[in-house]
Amino acid sequence: MNERSCVIFDFGGVITASPFEAFRAMEEERGLPRDLVRRINATNPDTNAWARFERGEIDEDRFDELFGDEARALGHELPGRDVLARLAGDLRPRMVTALDRLTDRGYRLGCITNNMPSGHGAQMSRSTEAADAIADVMKRFGHVVESSRAGVRKPDPRVYEMACAALGVEPGTCVYLDDLGINCKPAAALGMVAIKVTGEEQALADLETALDLAEGTLAAS
Repeated sequence: MNERSCVIFDFGGVITASPFEAFRAMEEERGLPRDLVRRINATNPDTNAWARFERGEIDEDRFDELFGDEARALGHELPGRDVLARLAGDLRPRMVTALDRLTDRGYRLGCITNNMPSGHGAQMSRSTEAADAIADVMKRFGHVVESSRAGVRKPDPRVYEMACAALGVEPGTCVYLDDLGINCKPAAALGMVAIKVTGEEQALADLETALDLAEGTLAAS
């Protein structure tokens, strides 16, 4: 019998399209190097503007200023506010359907999201309508850990431990999905089955495998 009884999801890049798709479009539009945003965020990853904003240590104005400074240090002009405007991705309907199908089968659901105190709601939506749609999906989780509220962010192992404690589960009973490999590693080290998400179809297929569910159980239309 499969011992996995809980599934914990990242949100951006898993339940919604990856924000990095929007960042790449912005970079192309402005003639900036591909993956410049990733490069900026990979520089001093625990203390840069992005990390501090995700822990709720600075406000949006300060992020705008500090991120712009970090971009200029690499020889480019890119205000932090312009990045925030591209942050919220569109919901993936098949992933939302999968949440409901998992709930129907008795799985506990959780969410760990690195977010910022910006925009509307947990996923930093740029409109109240989008925030309402996200909030409706968030209701499906038994518990949500938001980095900007918790003061700690992935890949800090404490985030995963906090989620498990709130859900009343052991890490060894969990499957974890995230679009960033660096965030999957701590989950796996704690004993979770970690799935690196590269797309919607792949995520659902790998999740079915991890839970010993028949092909199409979660992904069928």
